[in-house]
Amino acid sequence: MTALICGSIAYDNIMVFHDYFKNHILPEKTHMLNLSFVVPDMNREFGGCAGNIVYNMKLLEGDALPMATVGIDFDAYRERFEKFGIDSRYIKVIADKYTAQCFVTTDMDNNQINFFQIGAMAHSHENKISDCESISIGIVAPDGKEGMLSHAEQFADAGIPFFFDPGQNVPLIDKDEMLGAFAHAKWLIFNDYEWQQIEDKTGLTTTSVRDLVDALIVTQGGAGSVIYTKDKEYKIPTAKAEEIVDPTGCGDAYRAGLLYGLMNDMDWETTGRIASLTGAIKIEKAGTQNHHFSKQAFADRFKDNFDYAF
Repeated sequence: MTALICGSIAYDNIMVFHDYFKNHILPEKTHMLNLSFVVPDMNREFGGCAGNIVYNMKLLEGDALPMATVGIDFDAYRERFEKFGIDSRYIKVIADKYTAQCFVTTDMDNNQINFFQIGAMAHSHENKISDCESISIGIVAPDGKEGMLSHAEQFADAGIPFFFDPGQNVPLIDKDEMLGAFAHAKWLIFNDYEWQQIEDKTGLTTTSVRDLVDALIVTQGGAGSVIYTKDKEYKIPTAKAEEIVDPTGCGDAYRAGLLYGLMNDMDWETTGRIASLTGAIKIEKAGTQNHHFSKQAFADRFKDNFDYAF
């Protein structure tokens, strides 16, 4: 099976604020914010949701192709893909734009403030699912709004089961657009904050959404995750991380684990645990693509964490 990963390709500029945002935000002054968070260092990393998911899929030895629009500064990222054997045939370069840029600052409570310059990602709708061959599963990850909505429709038209995962772009999509995308998707995935936004926007609940899709996955950070299917609710525990360094990209690693499990016909309990462990391994390293593991090492950690082999 081959997965098509529709989403952003970006350069991540990652900073750590050695204090707590809450110490600098005055609740009575939120209508007139004027804040400056001084950070000692910045790392420039390869990122973007599609890039991160594909990288983790490669570590898991799953077959995945990224689909994205990038800018004139993509060469360094292309070389990285080539180094790891990632096929970039469905990545389109937009001649007069730069690749999307993310600026992420994390405080000592692992709270994050992100700024995202969309760049070439705004052209994601120019890529068409119909141009792709031999795709058996997919995901619509955070991307340009028009691209996310059109790719959801195109996946459905092609009869390809897919996750709909608008992530941080939830506020950009109105109720009717969201419900339309849900009607096309086989699975949905959000973190708990995003799902609360969805409930407020659409009136759906974890019970009622099961009439629309086969599964809803809600991640809950250190509390694990929950997979809601039509007939059962699976509570997925976290895997033990050796060290908590940087949560950036953990959600993308988790999604790669979900895709890998489904592509290998695993049940939801095992699929969720593979996703959980992939995220835990990622959190041990700074940046979104600096963690590494062999398939055997992953299998060993899985057994150590969950007391059975997959």
